[in-house]
Amino acid sequence: MSDPSLAPLTTIGLGGPAATLVTAADASEIAEAVRLADATGRPLLVLAGGSNVVIADEGFAGTVVLVRSDGVVATRRGEDIELTVQAGHDWDALVEQSVVEGWSGLECLSGIPGSTGATPIQNVGAYGAEVSDVLIDVTAYDRVQDEIVQLSAAECEFGYRHSTFKQTERYVVLSVRFRLRPSLESRPLRYGELTRVLGVPAGAAAPLGDVRDAVLGLRRGKGMVLDPDDPDTRSVGSFFTNPVLDPDVFADLEIRLPEAPPRWDAPDGRVKTSAAWLIERAGFRRGYGRDGVGISTKHTLALTNRGDGTTAALLDLAEEIVAGVQGAYGVTLVPEPRLVGVELGKGRY
Repeated sequence: MSDPSLAPLTTIGLGGPAATLVTAADASEIAEAVRLADATGRPLLVLAGGSNVVIADEGFAGTVVLVRSDGVVATRRGEDIELTVQAGHDWDALVEQSVVEGWSGLECLSGIPGSTGATPIQNVGAYGAEVSDVLIDVTAYDRVQDEIVQLSAAECEFGYRHSTFKQTERYVVLSVRFRLRPSLESRPLRYGELTRVLGVPAGAAAPLGDVRDAVLGLRRGKGMVLDPDDPDTRSVGSFFTNPVLDPDVFADLEIRLPEAPPRWDAPDGRVKTSAAWLIERAGFRRGYGRDGVGISTKHTLALTNRGDGTTAALLDLAEEIVAGVQGAYGVTLVPEPRLVGVELGKGRY
């Protein structure tokens, strides 16, 4: 297929045509499609749910492999349930299934759009939980060795919104294996906003269904659950990651601000703070925008396509926000989605 638009294949609805689009229905087809694309020497883009990608208006001058594999296999291993999930399987459908079946571990990650295969790439996290908390290993196609390999959780080198898959395009995820616990109760809940909604203390558990409903409610309130009738959900979710700063940099930030910025102590001694908090205090309010794009009216970290936006306009807005925060507080915001054919720092700000 030649010149199909990629915009409808992304949650933000932006992006030009692909030179070639190949649909792969299972792991073997994914590996073969990637192998053939590599043999031609053309650029390769692997696309599944399209929830964490921003593609240039000019499109992609190479092969796009559209991942449409599907399926879940559950196996009892001692006291645990092991799930082997195909890369193209809808993530929230998996979370919903786990809650219905009474498998504890994914409930806090409800409502996140996209495919299961994308979750280890970003080490997707929300409401105090991360995919790495329950991931056993990832089966992937190794483009260098031309073979199927298995990477343990340790080999994935997980960090905050980070993994080995973000450092290299060597691996294409084919399936993911998770370890869950048979239980009608959640894992201990650590996120303050969620525990307040549920009315439980930090570290307590709650029924799986209640946790899922609470998370979905919180995400809907922030425009983070896809809704074709709500323009605020036409986004890639959070556009910027929360800054993780060295202690001296955070101390300097505290001096610059009249009020104490949010802080969460990271395991490596650094301090994480809130990107949304910094953006708002740098003068960028919810709803701010132009040229068909803008900050969500519900969530400061979401940059939205209001229906007639372009990738160029979106990146221009993002660069303005980055420059504003950098100028006010000396903190450089980092984009969370994958940028294809575009990059920040090339605009006027």
